[in-house]
Amino acid sequence: MSQPTAADGATTATMRAVVVTHPGDLDALEIKDVPLPVRNPGWVRIKVKAFGVNESEVTTRKGESDAEVTYPRIPGIEGVGVIDEADENSGLRPGQQVATMMGGMGRRYDGAYAPYVTVPAEQVIPFETSLPWDVVGALPEMFQTAYGSLTRGLDLKAGQTLLIRGGTSTVGLSAATLAKDLGATVLSTTRNPERAEELRAFGVDHPLVDDGRIEEQVRALVPDGVDTALELVGCSVLPDTLRTVRRHGTVCFTGALAGEWTIPHFTPFMIPGGVRLTSYGGEARDLPAEVFQRQLDAIAAGHIKPPIAGVHHGLEQVRAAQADVESGTTPGKPVVVLGD
Repeated sequence: MSQPTAADGATTATMRAVVVTHPGDLDALEIKDVPLPVRNPGWVRIKVKAFGVNESEVTTRKGESDAEVTYPRIPGIEGVGVIDEADENSGLRPGQQVATMMGGMGRRYDGAYAPYVTVPAEQVIPFETSLPWDVVGALPEMFQTAYGSLTRGLDLKAGQTLLIRGGTSTVGLSAATLAKDLGATVLSTTRNPERAEELRAFGVDHPLVDDGRIEEQVRALVPDGVDTALELVGCSVLPDTLRTVRRHGTVCFTGALAGEWTIPHFTPFMIPGGVRLTSYGGEARDLPAEVFQRQLDAIAAGHIKPPIAGVHHGLEQVRAAQADVESGTTPGKPVVVLGD
């Protein structure tokens, strides 16, 4: 962080951040001097210690996001760190460990690919842990998406069966660990037979090899159909996923790893009779602080294995982290850790 002097003699604090000025390839991720973000009332400023790197940030860099994203933009839909500034009545104090994610962060306003980020106070999740920042940095978005999908989307209960379509994604792996914690029996898919044991390592009871049609495999294990299904692959396989669910069971559409978000010539009669279809795309408030704390404690105790693809140090490594995401060859999420 530096303190350049403006023409009128005023001092303006700046910081180095990753900025996408215009859509492009990895070279569009440029490190630039930008003003230190000024905190507005009702917002907090966080000193960023680490952030996960996500598919949606690759989409933003490529210019494939919706109209909410404008440029130039500092990407980063999640981050962890400590409170730098907050309103006195916010219940947050300087130095407190916090996580934040979603809510337009890194899309509608600047995100966490920077030493400091400002976000609305209600978008902050406090926690206490001795886990290293590279571990904590991988967790907020994928835990929030997974937990929100299982609870708000599916209302998953102990004793129920859950199918995760797209199980080796970061959200899929997180959903498996959370679902087991909730007491569910988990079926989960991978397109690569060699990754079946990886699914078992994250608590999956029945790994399935996905060749595009898995209805018969699921029904062989659960003849009446599973109680719930989490769709992460997308609309290309959604009709097949719907056929794996029992009558009055529920499918939650959360992601589209295959890139297809719509079904041409869709008709409601494509949904099997009595099967419910919903969706999830929630916010930080869908991950209660006590739930996040419980997951951190479980990781610290060795009960949950966080899916981390690799750890990168410094903003200079953001391009490498996004390249890892695009390659899709390493399971889990890349994390970037920032120094002081």
